[in-house]
Amino acid sequence: MVHYRLWMFGNLAAIVFSMVYIWFFRPHDSSLLIAAQLLAQIGMILFLVNLNMYFIFLVIRKTSVRKVKISLAKFSRYLMKWHIKIALIATTIIIGHAFINLYKLGPIIGFTHLKLITGYLAIASLSFTLVAGYLRHKKASGFRRKFHLITAFVFLGIFLLHMFIFI
Repeated sequence: MVHYRLWMFGNLAAIVFSMVYIWFFRPHDSSLLIAAQLLAQIGMILFLVNLNMYFIFLVIRKTSVRKVKISLAKFSRYLMKWHIKIALIATTIIIGHAFINLYKLGPIIGFTHLKLITGYLAIASLSFTLVAGYLRHKKASGFRRKFHLITAFVFLGIFLLHMFIFI
């Protein structure tokens, strides 16, 4: 039960921290860049929801409390129906974020700025994650499950690197 509370606290802390970081330490004058920040925030929250499927299954496997296993299994069954839809919506939102930033920031800071390069890498790793998820959806296997999981965590790492690079 403690793991479940830590997991929920960690998610809430990540969302609050990113909101504070984006809105208070990265202000912009352009309404388009503010829209891009909002899109990034929404996309990040949706991807966190999807990434939490791993932690739900981890708690189901590791806990010995039957009541927790049953309640998380029911919740995960419901959430899995939305997993692909959430991923596609979040990807669309992230692509909107990328286009706005390429349009507004690209000419100003240069298309080879480290912030944009890590953004390119994040989009590429997101593409690998989506392909891995599609392959897993079509025919599940242990390799495809691990591949999808690894690509998701690589995407998370690159995304975090992208998020914390200052312009």
